[in-house]
Amino acid sequence: MLKTLSIRNVVLIDSLDIDFKKGLTVLSGETGAGKSILLDSLGLLLGNRSESSLVRVGTDKLSVTGVFEIQPDNKIYEIAKDYDLEIDGDIIIKRTITAEGKGKILFNDQIITLKLLKEIGANLIEIHGQHDNQGLLNPSTHCEILDNYGKYKKEIVATQDAYFKYKRITELLVEKEKALNKAKEDEENLRHWVQELEKLAPQKGEEERLRNRRNELMNAEKIIEKLNMAYSYLNGGMSVLDQIAKAQNAISRANEIVNGKYTDIEQNIETALYSLNEAVEGIESNSADISLNQNEIDTIETRLFALRNIARKHQTEIDLLPEKLEELLQELHTLQKGEDDLQELTAEAKILREKYIDAASKLSEKRQQIALNLDKNIMKELPPLKMEKAIFQTKITLKDENQWSEKGWDAVCFEVSTNPNTPMGALNKIASGGELSRFMLALKVNLAQNSSQETLVFDEIDTGIGGATAEAVGERLSRLGKIVQAMVVTHSPQVAAFSDEHFKVEKNTINNQTTTSLKRLNFEGKIEEIARMLAGEKITKEARAAAQVLINKDKKLEILEKEIA
Repeated sequence: MLKTLSIRNVVLIDSLDIDFKKGLTVLSGETGAGKSILLDSLGLLLGNRSESSLVRVGTDKLSVTGVFEIQPDNKIYEIAKDYDLEIDGDIIIKRTITAEGKGKILFNDQIITLKLLKEIGANLIEIHGQHDNQGLLNPSTHCEILDNYGKYKKEIVATQDAYFKYKRITELLVEKEKALNKAKEDEENLRHWVQELEKLAPQKGEEERLRNRRNELMNAEKIIEKLNMAYSYLNGGMSVLDQIAKAQNAISRANEIVNGKYTDIEQNIETALYSLNEAVEGIESNSADISLNQNEIDTIETRLFALRNIARKHQTEIDLLPEKLEELLQELHTLQKGEDDLQELTAEAKILREKYIDAASKLSEKRQQIALNLDKNIMKELPPLKMEKAIFQTKITLKDENQWSEKGWDAVCFEVSTNPNTPMGALNKIASGGELSRFMLALKVNLAQNSSQETLVFDEIDTGIGGATAEAVGERLSRLGKIVQAMVVTHSPQVAAFSDEHFKVEKNTINNQTTTSLKRLNFEGKIEEIARMLAGEKITKEARAAAQVLINKDKKLEILEKEIA
């Protein structure tokens, strides 16, 4: 609930500090006294749009500060956790706006955004009257309002869980389908590339081997010439081999004379002779292998060209073509596996869809039951509010499948008919100003127990009504004040008589400076203000007596309620 409101330099208010209590608080005053300024100030704390025109003339900036006491189950704790905001006891929200239109918002001394302030404010205070496009009058909130009233958390959580599981698998299914369709588009190319590479059968290191062989073939004549030259030196007319053989024979004979003294020399000559014989045989063998066949060169050139061409096509190196073939084969395998996976995902998605349908169906059944209960209770409230012929009903319809969500498939809308034989229509489209206020009050009396807002503000809810109807409005506001903190800006003496606390808004001009102030009324002051509301500018004894009667009637009703309880 709102404990304290501090306002500085807002239009006609220079400095104002107000402490609020639980129960029903009434704000009254003459037209133009500045009651709307108080509501504008409060609206700034809820995230309403700021305007530099609200800054009091002659000052640099305005500031509005609110101190709130919140219950342990308030959603603000979840919001604070999500945004790393600290809460230790009461929360303090401060908003400043400069004359240039620049602003700052503080939540317990932590800077927050306007968007976040709106989210927080929605769980603090709800204002009816000047902000009719919010809260109960906005059909998009009706489903959540009904759910809060119904207290079927189990079905809500089950639907949320089923929805998010179904959503995740459908998103994965769409992703897989896209990937598979793209793969299918490339399937023909894949199969062609694989066939092409398999036919070519590239091998690692093949390019280097082919280049070396081509080089050998292209220089075959020179190589043969040099090999022949080497052969003639080793085994020709003046053969080195013959000379070494003669040298070995001479050393062998000498070695016999000296009894093996030259054995090492003889062995070295023998080794050299053996190595040279091997070299000669190698020359003979390699000479026979060297080809002068131009066809083989052409074949190698053709092979190299094919390898280079396909390597360019796949933007890789020739040595990596075998790996590219494996990669393409794997893609073809994945394509087949993808189709199998897609079938499995489709089957699983079907199962999860059925689970969601089951959960959403059970949630919808709960809503239908609770809606009938809510309609019945609201209808009980309408006759005392002089709306005997009005009808209220909660309409629940099935959304199209593309609109299903974690909240289920129900579209919830509060509908009314204010006169016999007139069609039902949305609450914010059918009811007039005065009727709308009374419908809102009947709703809030029933919803307050489970409302996320701990403070409800009604701006001139009594417009267009009086007498017994106004008295009925006051009685219901008083009842509402026992559940939540209720505030009402009113011109109705019948409503004001039910207040637990009464403030009078006054406008004063001193030295050509006009200011708005707020005065807390004691019992005598309350009688005097209600008498003014009854009689006008000139307050008579009769008006004071009538005011006393209205207040005493309120007290009698309170005593009667306690006796009934």
